[in-house]
Amino acid sequence: MKKTILLAALLAPASLSTGSAFAQAPAPAAAGTVVEQSNEYRFQLDLQVNQAALSKLLPAGWESAAAAQGAAKDCNLRLIFIDRINVQGGDNRVLPPGKDTVVYLEAPVRQGTQAARMVLAGISENNSATAATFGTLVKATRVSTARSIATTNGATTVTEDWDLSGAGGEHARLHVKYVRGTANRAAADVRFVNPANPAEIMTAHTEQETDITRNVTTTPPDRVQEFSFEAGGGKFASLFDGTQKPLSWDSQPTYRRAIIKP
Repeated sequence: MKKTILLAALLAPASLSTGSAFAQAPAPAAAGTVVEQSNEYRFQLDLQVNQAALSKLLPAGWESAAAAQGAAKDCNLRLIFIDRINVQGGDNRVLPPGKDTVVYLEAPVRQGTQAARMVLAGISENNSATAATFGTLVKATRVSTARSIATTNGATTVTEDWDLSGAGGEHARLHVKYVRGTANRAAADVRFVNPANPAEIMTAHTEQETDITRNVTTTPPDRVQEFSFEAGGGKFASLFDGTQKPLSWDSQPTYRRAIIKP
């Protein structure tokens, strides 16, 4: 027996309902005021890109902070595709239009011993004022996404297609098909720094599940059956010069985030 579920149809009715279970934000551990909260579906590619090109995009006093070991070893940039639903303010009221489709480039960075992350560029369907991206996203001129799940004889296969473009020529496309596995649960508080003004900082409190479908360092069972991706143009161009290397293919079917302003 084969069962196919179209996730977009399932999520649409409940995603903007403030009375739904999705409306509850994760409990923040960091001090401050919650300015935005959302429920998200993500697919994340950990990449190793040209370090010299990446360093040119970082503000003075900041440097890249790729991990030396573990599943994120050598990753100096992440390309993250995000389906944001039920986007709300800290008062649990919907922030119009209440949803967004986004792709952005997130770099792990540090200043001395202080670790943080920076969103260096991105594309947003609704050009919403996404907290912790500090105005680095451009309005999309094209957005096309599809996601499906098929279960046969106990094995669940997920197929995802993402295609976003911006007016400046920036674009990011992903096709991936993988067998779903058991996801690891985690929670974290992560500082996000404005690359244009490093004194401006917000904290993201996240609760997520991560299914590592392929990883070149920890070498779990490879469950990726099909994969292709392309990115470049505009603000993406210098980081995708043909030398970029995918390191980890991470499905995050559950990702709850609260953005906290000090």
